[in-house]
Amino acid sequence: MQAEIISIGDELLLGQTINTNASWIGRELALVGIPVQWGITIADEREAIIHAFDQAMKRSQLVIVTGGLGPTKDDITKQVLCEYFDTELEINPAVLERVESFFKNRNREMLDVNIQQAALPKSCRVINNYTGTASGMWFEKNGSILVSLPGVPFEMKGMMTDILIPEFKKQFQVPSIYHKTILTTGIGESYLADRIQDWENRVRANGLGLAYLPSPVLLKLRLTSSKGQEDSDLIQAYFDEIAAELPEFVFGYEEEELNEVVGNLLMQNGKTVGTVESCTAGGIAHFLTATPGSSAYFQGGLVTYSNELKEKLAHVKSQTLAEFGAVSEEVVREMAMGGLKQLGVDYCISVSGIAGPDGGTEEKPVGTVWISVASNESVVSKKYNFGNNRERNVQMSIFASVNLLRNVILRNKI
Repeated sequence: MQAEIISIGDELLLGQTINTNASWIGRELALVGIPVQWGITIADEREAIIHAFDQAMKRSQLVIVTGGLGPTKDDITKQVLCEYFDTELEINPAVLERVESFFKNRNREMLDVNIQQAALPKSCRVINNYTGTASGMWFEKNGSILVSLPGVPFEMKGMMTDILIPEFKKQFQVPSIYHKTILTTGIGESYLADRIQDWENRVRANGLGLAYLPSPVLLKLRLTSSKGQEDSDLIQAYFDEIAAELPEFVFGYEEEELNEVVGNLLMQNGKTVGTVESCTAGGIAHFLTATPGSSAYFQGGLVTYSNELKEKLAHVKSQTLAEFGAVSEEVVREMAMGGLKQLGVDYCISVSGIAGPDGGTEEKPVGTVWISVASNESVVSKKYNFGNNRERNVQMSIFASVNLLRNVILRNKI
């Protein structure tokens, strides 16, 4: 079989945006034995899109299209898809509900133009987008498949990795490929690559494929063998090296979730945990309790957004707040120690930070977060600088907090 990639966007042709999508898709398809024979970048114009579709559907069994699915009038791909596949747009109720939740969860007003993100071609199979508002679309015609995806790399990669790649493996006869993925958090892609460059060279020299799969809170490393299960022990040995070298970042494999891993550690040790949260506003408690059976180890949490409640509920000293400010090592230590006593738990996580978009200073810019984990033996605190995006700051604070607890339980160096 043959695959083709069509990238839509004037910004790609003008050089305003680097087309990283095409190279990533090509690499991911190759890893599962689907060769890409053609790749083309075109303008967001009807004639260019129709011509590209015609050529691609004649010569390729699989066509991946990215871009042109935004909510503004210059994004015309959906309209052209309707014309090409002889169908029409209609509001998809399930997609509309997901789009509404997307804006509600971010405290953002949903405009009429956003509603149109739920308008999809009747004849398409919808590919869910769990990180954005533009759904993917699957069409079939004359024995070929065309899949249209959003151009936002983070959204596209999630849809490809979680939904489409497994589906392509079912649809097409591909070689026996063996993958294994190790999960890390708390380290960026470039920093990890720098730490493991010798390991990476050995991996590639052994004929294995290596992919970095980043997201805001996780970084996955995937090793691939074209020999199938034959290399499974070799791949595990390589991952054992990484886990031993970087235990503070490595927390699991494949589909494991950080909250499940930490929950299992708490149950295995017969320990309990509670939280005292400021900038995450209960997010850590929610994350820990998303796992079934979490009542065995999670006792409860305090949301102390204001300084008054930090004093009243977590017994933070007023002079500590006045001298060091709410976002400080001194305050989160007292929050964690206060929560340990108030909640009667073995471990207490505390967090205080500047999520943004405002509230930052030169000394403490937006994205500054302090986290502590207290136990009857010690209090461990760590400062983080996550950036200027509020939503990501909150999510990264949640993951960093739970990972810090994991490291404290395992006594890893942090």
